[in-house]
Amino acid sequence: MGMIDRFLNASGAVTTVSNAATGMAEVFRENATRRMELDEEAHARALSQMGAEFALAPQGWFDGLMNGMNRLPRPLLTLGTLALFVYAMVEPVGFGLRMQNLNLVPEPLWWLLGAIISFYFGAREAHYFRIRPRTVPPATETETETETATAGAAALRATPSPVQDEFADNAALRDWVASRASI
Repeated sequence: MGMIDRFLNASGAVTTVSNAATGMAEVFRENATRRMELDEEAHARALSQMGAEFALAPQGWFDGLMNGMNRLPRPLLTLGTLALFVYAMVEPVGFGLRMQNLNLVPEPLWWLLGAIISFYFGAREAHYFRIRPRTVPPATETETETETATAGAAALRATPSPVQDEFADNAALRDWVASRASI
């Protein structure tokens, strides 16, 4: 390395010309390596800022109590259901009496209980669904339109054409399906 520079005795001139050519090329097209370095630096800064924002603050006894209570519903529901099975086997008469009493609970109260449980677990599921990383990049709008049109046309061609019977009472739908089938 450097033998040719020493041989030609033009290392300063070669370096100057090389730097000028690089600078001229970067005017028209950015340096991809430098762009990757800058992107990585920005990503590292964003991660460190986010880490500082979400660092665990020291918690008091009340925070610990609330975190513990937030973890209770699922285990309690599971263990309570298993306890009902055990109770039904140990004392069937008492279990039957209590189930008859549950039958006396008004229906709106059951709906309210179902809504509360559904919203609790639904919110948890929605939270985990939102933070799940995407593995497949989202399709562009034109790809989606093309796939939808292709799938729709294939489905219409694949189905037998009882258009006359299916939409006998609606001429507009019958004509629309017939026009889509001919595509």
